[in-house]
Amino acid sequence: MHIYCPHCEFKFEREPGYFYVSMFVSYAFNVAQMITIAVATYILTGNLENVWLYLVTIFIGVFLLAPFNYRYSRVVLLYWLSPGLHYDPAKSKDDPYKYSEG
Repeated sequence: MHIYCPHCEFKFEREPGYFYVSMFVSYAFNVAQMITIAVATYILTGNLENVWLYLVTIFIGVFLLAPFNYRYSRVVLLYWLSPGLHYDPAKSKDDPYKYSEG
């Protein structure tokens, strides 16, 4: 992840340890994904007695979705759970008329 926004130079980590809270958001993502994978495994296989089937599919799913959880738990923390944080187009370094025809 970038330390500063490439468009407006906003520093993402507002204070030391700011993204520590994103760990809790990632935990919520993991729980939701584990439940979804377990229900999907039951619906697709119909097997309720094989515990190893569920453990293997859940851990493979959690392992594959770890990069998603890492990135989007921070995005959720930055943009939805942090009050007063928003994009300011006036600070953008991009030229708004760069791609216009006139």
